[in-house]
Amino acid sequence: MQNYEIVISFITNVLFVTALGWYLITNLQWYDYKLSRVILKHHKPHWHLVYFFIPFLAYYAMAGYFSIFFFFAFLPALFIWHKNLDKKLVLTWRVKRFLILLLSFVFFQDLLCSVKSACETYGVFMPLALAYIASLGIEKFLFALFKKEAQKKLKRMEKLQVVCITGSYGKTSIKNFVSEILRKKYKVYATPRSVNTLGGIVKDINESLPDDTDIYVCEAGARERGDIYEITTFLEPQVVVVGKVGLAHIEYFKTLQNIIATKLEIMQSPRLECAFIHTSVTDEPHDKVTFFGDEIQDINSTLEGTDFELKVYDNILHLHTDILGSFQATNIAVAVHIAKTFDISDEQIVEAVKELKPVEHRLQMIKAGGKIILDDGYNGNIEGMLEAIRLCSLHKGRKVIVTPGLVESSDELNLKLIEAINSVFDIVIVTGSLNAELFDKNLKVKNKIMLADKSNLTEVLADQTKAGDIILFANDAPNFI
Repeated sequence: MQNYEIVISFITNVLFVTALGWYLITNLQWYDYKLSRVILKHHKPHWHLVYFFIPFLAYYAMAGYFSIFFFFAFLPALFIWHKNLDKKLVLTWRVKRFLILLLSFVFFQDLLCSVKSACETYGVFMPLALAYIASLGIEKFLFALFKKEAQKKLKRMEKLQVVCITGSYGKTSIKNFVSEILRKKYKVYATPRSVNTLGGIVKDINESLPDDTDIYVCEAGARERGDIYEITTFLEPQVVVVGKVGLAHIEYFKTLQNIIATKLEIMQSPRLECAFIHTSVTDEPHDKVTFFGDEIQDINSTLEGTDFELKVYDNILHLHTDILGSFQATNIAVAVHIAKTFDISDEQIVEAVKELKPVEHRLQMIKAGGKIILDDGYNGNIEGMLEAIRLCSLHKGRKVIVTPGLVESSDELNLKLIEAINSVFDIVIVTGSLNAELFDKNLKVKNKIMLADKSNLTEVLADQTKAGDIILFANDAPNFI
């Protein structure tokens, strides 16, 4: 082989392994770095075929012609794929470590192979496998250190009270409402955004939790049995909440009973003092449990806000909030119960509820260009979406919805959603391919627009909508789903 051919082959090999590694780590980041989920639970498994397995096989099958295939077919296709993603790879230190390891193994693979033929056979697979295994080992080691540091910090903060919230729906809203009301009397810190995994909580404690915090409010999410237990035994919260439980993430848990059992793992906190559990979860009595959900009366929810009465012990609180959605009354109710546990007065509670701000991307109203936009992008449950549709029905102008439908749910619930959409909206824009066939078949509205992805959504909205319209963004699923 000529020298230039050796150079081209080497460059191609390095770039090809890097490209496969980029694809792999992107998918791992989406699915919480769980390889089993990338392989078995991916929403678009055909991507693996196009961007991994076919190029991988071509590497061995095309021999001297692979460079042509790589530079003129695979690399441009992967570039376009990456460019069209709405949730691109974030270059965290974990990702950087993986890529550094991968490139190191590629450059030094001759040292890792005992014979030349082995290098030729495993020249692509070996660096990927070794980089994944080494990266996993390093991350486990580093996480153990970070977790230990976080535990030390929590132990130093002897007077810290921890409130931990789980459930299928409304965790982030409850967390925000609890923290806002408790701030009337205490120094409160809440986990940012939707941080709800053990890794995210550990990182948050180490990097952001102030030492003088009185109350730490966080949420706990799960994709499998044991996830909530792991968070609970780490944080040891004194106050816990189990909000509404439904079929969210049913593909991971298989049954509603498994979801409920997982959420109730939060009750195993060693320092548990009181728990607030929604009446839909269980009715089993417990000396530390207060059930909530049935004490709310006279809800009036419009596009101007929400009014309701709440019975707390022997008092009736008349509450008003600018927060949209009747279901938010339940989330505010449990926040009020927790506030009473921390001796917040009724007057402070009423004032705090009145001052609550909408949670970003959860029925957040935005007015722009004469249009009303309801940003409900982070709401992916049927109850919340149906309430958002009801609120839109109160608008006198044209009604537009942009949605991929329900994700990680059932056809039955998506059909229920479609039925509600048919009765309210003038224009329906369906994004993504996940539920496209079901929506295309069952939507009966006058103007139905099917988009394979969201790349042209801005242009479509500019063309199809006008001043006076209300536009609902319902469940903004990334396009890898």
